[in-house]
Amino acid sequence: MTAEEPAAKRVPEPSGVDLARVALRAAREQARARGDAAQQKKQARRGGGLRSGARADGRDPMALGAAINRLLTERGWEAPAAVGGVMGRWPQIVGEDVAKHCEPEKYDEDERVLIVRCDSTAWATNLRLLAPTLVARLNEDLGHGAVRQIKVLGPNGPARRYGPLRAPGSTGPGDTYG
Repeated sequence: MTAEEPAAKRVPEPSGVDLARVALRAAREQARARGDAAQQKKQARRGGGLRSGARADGRDPMALGAAINRLLTERGWEAPAAVGGVMGRWPQIVGEDVAKHCEPEKYDEDERVLIVRCDSTAWATNLRLLAPTLVARLNEDLGHGAVRQIKVLGPNGPARRYGPLRAPGSTGPGDTYG
């Protein structure tokens, strides 16, 4: 060092005591690392791998609700699970009268469409008229944009039987079932 350098830039050389402290700290850290590895090997030989200790860690048991919430979040199933909850609470959402005659069948997550089947064409028409209000109510409950559209289906008709007494191309009783 030269006399021209400012005093702030001068760094004293570590003395023997400082060097010994640094070496002792490094040796303790290495010993601790070796001890942890030896402890893990010892536990593995005993047939259990790592065991949970007194402090909480990732291997501890968790409550069922927390485990399910974690699984839903990790897999990205929040929206389908929320819509499934709506299907379970359908009578409270649409009312008892509508719920007696119309029930949700499935939810298309990609298109965000809820498919609802009604037991008569009259109830299907009624639900089609209520669909915008129902979409708004569902989006309040599930979050904006969870349901874009409600597709209303009429009742399933009886199986179409083809036989000697059927006219070719007949669609059957269409005004009652469809």
